[in-house]
Amino acid sequence: MAGPSLRPHVHWAQRHRELFLRVDLSDVRNPDITITDNVLHFRAQGHGAKGDNIYEFEIEFLEPVEPKPVCRMTQRQLNITVQKKESNWWERLTKQEKRPLFLAPDFDRWLDESDAEMELKEKEEEKINKMKIESRVPKDPFKHLKKGYLIMYNLVQFLGFSWIFVNMTVRLFILGKGNMEIHLSSKMVGFLCLTDSFYDTFHTISDMMYFCQTLALMEIMNSLIGLVRSPLIPSVVQVFGRNFVLFVILGSLEEMQSKPVVFFIFYFWSITELFRYPYYMLSCIGIEWKPLTWLRYTVWIPLYPLGGLAEAVCIVQSIPIFSETGKFSLGLPNPLNVTIQFPFVLQIYLIALFLGVFVNFRHLYKQRKQHLGPKKRKMK
Repeated sequence: MAGPSLRPHVHWAQRHRELFLRVDLSDVRNPDITITDNVLHFRAQGHGAKGDNIYEFEIEFLEPVEPKPVCRMTQRQLNITVQKKESNWWERLTKQEKRPLFLAPDFDRWLDESDAEMELKEKEEEKINKMKIESRVPKDPFKHLKKGYLIMYNLVQFLGFSWIFVNMTVRLFILGKGNMEIHLSSKMVGFLCLTDSFYDTFHTISDMMYFCQTLALMEIMNSLIGLVRSPLIPSVVQVFGRNFVLFVILGSLEEMQSKPVVFFIFYFWSITELFRYPYYMLSCIGIEWKPLTWLRYTVWIPLYPLGGLAEAVCIVQSIPIFSETGKFSLGLPNPLNVTIQFPFVLQIYLIALFLGVFVNFRHLYKQRKQHLGPKKRKMK
């Protein structure tokens, strides 16, 4: 059972607007600190001069104070800050003239009235200088226009990739069943629906994907002109990597457009952007929704490698077709008589693809640690 309550040692100091109380208690537990009728009531359990006990005290202030004290605990002490209702210098802390025995000046923070006035003057001058410096910084007359552009850009991209994702999902799970013959078994129906969705992806989705990926070139421009703080290299790697697969591989070869790998490429791309663009759009207006932040910096972990793998499979499948057709192969004029085979270029690009995946993966991992990493706990 805890012993009788005791008074801890309390040290005080003041400024024109504030009172500082330092209570010499370590390992404080269950503090109860209130101000009622200009009297501060303190009660807590902690380790003080009389060991581990319940300590309490009351202080009736000389002049009116605000009823909401601010308390900050450390392992060795407890600090209380009380705001005065009027900015002036008190001749003492308590209403009673005789100072309580448990109360003493805090010489670490003690200032005379003249020193406190000098400190206050220095703070005011610092504030004025800061305002002058800020006023010298030219205001951007296009700030709202830039913000509006970024909001619209991210909104349009979000709507575009949402259309792609919903369309592909509906086709995969709902549409196509009515085209199957009734006598087929349910398993066969499901298989045919699945393959239909795979083989017809490019012809139904390509126009919107062309639009979104062409518009994505603006992300490189935004980074170049400093409109956004995103680093340039990851943006270039992602945008040009996707556009190379979309326009050069899929767009130029009809044989590739009906392959199932197209479905996986488009699906992985669209799911990733469903969370990225809304996150950026809300960031433009200073809103952070924690579930969306978590999704934006987590969903890419499985999807990004899977998307890179799907792109690699697409390139590998296209190499025999480019070898057979000779498309994009470049023959140099005589006397060199050398031909640069496009399949060889694709083999080199495969290496660059995995390097690009590594670069972007590293960049996104750093961003995730920055936004979702463990934060130091602060004692209140």
